[in-house]
Formats: sequence, structure tokens, C-alpha cells
Amino acid sequence: MGVLVGKTAPDFSVKAAVNGGTVQDKFTLSQFRGKYVVLFFYPLDFTFVCPTELHAFQEKLAKFESRNVQVIGVSVDSWYSHVAWLNTPKIKGGIQGVTYPLVSDFNKTISRDYDVLVEGLGAAYRGLFLIDKGGVVRHQVVNDLPLGRNVDEVLRMVDALQYFEAHGEVCPANWTQGKQALKATIEGLEVYFNEPVTVR
Repeated sequence: MGVLVGKTAPDFSVKAAVNGGTVQDKFTLSQFRGKYVVLFFYPLDFTFVCPTELHAFQEKLAKFESRNVQVIGVSVDSWYSHVAWLNTPKIKGGIQGVTYPLVSDFNKTISRDYDVLVEGLGAAYRGLFLIDKGGVVRHQVVNDLPLGRNVDEVLRMVDALQYFEAHGEVCPANWTQGKQALKATIEGLEVYFNEPVTVR
């Protein structure tokens, strides 16, 4: 897998299902410059782990939006398939109620650019990329097909990035919002290990 962290996220201009089922031509990543973006890939519409993930992102969408984060899903399915799935009730395995954009990577160019395409299968691994306001990838994780993601962990990484940007302190293992961070120095580490853990 290629590492995109620290690099400009590859842009694209494709069709996407937006606002729960309207098709937008020339949907681009770059239109969200100035916002954070969580760009996540899932293998296919009308599958099994995928709808659980898409609904999980929808359930936490307000929390992402309150952090100035745009959530975008991507799969290799057509925009027609996206719209059909969006019109299928949850109880029937559908994703009715999902409102964030679903990109159609029908030509598989986006999956290749992000190095998550499963060659031979023609679908993407469960790749996720946290992109900052300047369009730079700051975090990425790729799961194999059977392994669903933890959306709370995605929020934690957003919080960590935003905390670092705001305060200049780095976020240690298992850090969550409100917990102690540290200065990126030997002295800062000594303080972190020698003082009682505080909650800000």
C-alpha cells in the first residue's frame, strides 16, 4: 500500500450521489478546500459490512459537521447503483437516510490513485483518509474487506489533528478530547510521565 500521509490528496472530478440521492456531475474533492475531509472507501453497494459502516458515519454526521469535517464515501459502483441503494430501506439492507455524498469511482481511477484497489476483484479495500483544510492527507488507515471500521476512532483522529493545530502539542497514545497532551520535547515527555494525568 502506498503512503499518502504528508502528500496532497489526489483530486477527482466524477459523478456522485448527494443529498440522499441527487446525482451531481463533476463532483470534486477540491471543492472542499478550507474544510477537513474524511474520505472513506468501501468495497461495494448492496453488500454486508458496508451498510453498517455507512449508517455508522451517518449516525455521527452531526459530530463531524460540528468539527468542520465533510464526510465522503467512495466505491466503484455506478451513480445509478448509489441512488438505488439510497432508496432501499435500512431494514432491507439499504442505506436510506444517508445524506453525505457517495462518489462513483466507476472507472476505478480514484481507488488506484489512493492505492486501495483490490486488483482482480475490482473493488476497494476499506481505506480511510483524513485530509486537512489545505488538502494534505494527515492520517490514513486501510482495512481488509471483512473488517469494519470504528467511527469513534475517526472522530478521535479529527480531534487529535485539530488539537495539535490549535495548541501545538502532540497527542499521546489513547489520547481523547479533554485529556492531557504534551510538548514535543524531552522535557515535555518527562512532564507527561511524571505528573498526574489531568483533564483539560
